[in-house]
Amino acid sequence: MALKATIFKAGLQVSDIDRNYYGQHALTLARHPSETDERMMMRVLAFALNAHEHLEFGKGLSAADEPDLWQRDLTGRIVHWIDIGQPEDRRLVRASGRAEQVTVYAYGNKAELWWKANADRLKRAKNLRVWRVPGDASAAVGKFAERAMQLQCMVQEGQVWFGSTAHTVQIEVRALQSADRA
Repeated sequence: MALKATIFKAGLQVSDIDRNYYGQHALTLARHPSETDERMMMRVLAFALNAHEHLEFGKGLSAADEPDLWQRDLTGRIVHWIDIGQPEDRRLVRASGRAEQVTVYAYGNKAELWWKANADRLKRAKNLRVWRVPGDASAAVGKFAERAMQLQCMVQEGQVWFGSTAHTVQIEVRALQSADRA
């Protein structure tokens, strides 16, 4: 018998001064049995950093042909493909052909090794942005996981503050690759 996903609910308030985006989102997350709290909360952080009325969670770990998050237009065309972790380079190159923009949030202690191993192959994906979230920050974000959460995210001048009513963590998200390179 297959294990079922655990359902989490999150109220997320986003104040992204850099993008001039302010919104409240009621999120329902299905955590795959093999997914950690840290990875699930990195999906929430990625949602907050890219919040949009059409952004939604994909099937994630249970569907190889879908991203962790995506934004589609009204015709179904993929506007933004977002992956979490250290995806395979072939997956990202394929995604860059399917979507206008592709973003990866690499996190944890092995993210730098993953980037060094894949950077040269990923340079051909001109619409790919890769961000690095330090391992201590992703671990701190993972500790916010509860079945029912109230979360806030504020972004100002590239600085990110993510928290609940009890705790807040400052996160330095560093660009490893920008889609606007020549």
